[in-house]
Amino acid sequence: MKFSQIEIRDLLFAGLIISLAFGILLAGGLKGLTSGGLFLTIFVIAFLTAGIGFLLHELMHKYVAQKYGLMAEFRAFYPMLGLALLFSFFGFIIAAPGAVFIYGMVNKERNGKISVAGPWTNIVLALIFLAFALVLPNATGALNYLLTYGLYINAFLALFNMIPAMPFDGAKVLAWNKVVYGVTVAVALGLVILSYIV
Repeated sequence: MKFSQIEIRDLLFAGLIISLAFGILLAGGLKGLTSGGLFLTIFVIAFLTAGIGFLLHELMHKYVAQKYGLMAEFRAFYPMLGLALLFSFFGFIIAAPGAVFIYGMVNKERNGKISVAGPWTNIVLALIFLAFALVLPNATGALNYLLTYGLYINAFLALFNMIPAMPFDGAKVLAWNKVVYGVTVAVALGLVILSYIV
């Protein structure tokens, strides 16, 4: 995979801000920032769940696009990152941190496969967190939060990105293959539901 300096900067900055926003959200907003060492733990959990989930999602779009010989570069949406950080203080997040821009001849099938790669990356991550949660049913403290949020956040990211409207991945997947779209949504939704049970 080839990266430009601007792309590396945007990926790192977007990953950091998304992790910080989710950390603030999980900590209970502004009040959580005053909790010192506890917030640091929450931030690490947010990075290992939301931050890594976001970064791998975008990198998988890029990887598949480049495998097709296309140019693909991530660009951060700085105003949206600012809004995500701002809203996290009030108990919710609107996350549109950026996107992988693809250049070259892309047909409907390739576009669908590039698009579905992101949500399936989050589904795989959610399954990994689920597997650890089942193996470690008595996990407590930070480990319990890591497994619980890792499952929920990645399942939710997969489902959210499958919204069947532009510019979401779901619109491009649906235009390519309705069966793949349906299976992806069903699996992501099932994992979201499971995250409330496990």
